[in-house]
Amino acid sequence: MTLTLIGLPSSGKSTLGVLLAKALGLKFIDCDLVIQEKTGKLLHEIIAEKGVENFLALEEEINCEIFSENAIISTGGSAVYSQRAMKHFKSLGKVLYIKIDYDTLKERLGDYSHRGIAQRQGETLLDMYNERVPLYEKWADVTQDSLDTMSETVTSLIRTISEQI
Repeated sequence: MTLTLIGLPSSGKSTLGVLLAKALGLKFIDCDLVIQEKTGKLLHEIIAEKGVENFLALEEEINCEIFSENAIISTGGSAVYSQRAMKHFKSLGKVLYIKIDYDTLKERLGDYSHRGIAQRQGETLLDMYNERVPLYEKWADVTQDSLDTMSETVTSLIRTISEQI
């Protein structure tokens, strides 16, 4: 069983991914860390040096190289911009959307200038939210609201996985 987590930056994909992998006895892969490892640079450095579009192309290429059985894969928030990468992830297993509302996004991100978020020139956080949410919904096999605590969200996700997957 391989599960790919998608969602906005700060939705908890990486943290939930680690907790789910431990709870289910699966391997954990963080796509953002794979990109950083392969390039030797932080995400915000790649975006600053190469621009958003080139970063998205690099992200797509690296995401499509990820193959793993019995793993939880945490994607970067912008992975859904690539139809090719999302088809690849769906071929590996189920895709789970970790959903947060706009106010939670704003609150959790704070100053996100060094987070390595693929945000186009002139695009506001609300613009990004409104553009990405329909893409997450399109690709998701299962949608999970991010609950008050990580343990509540993990418990709910494990229940959902056992019932639906």
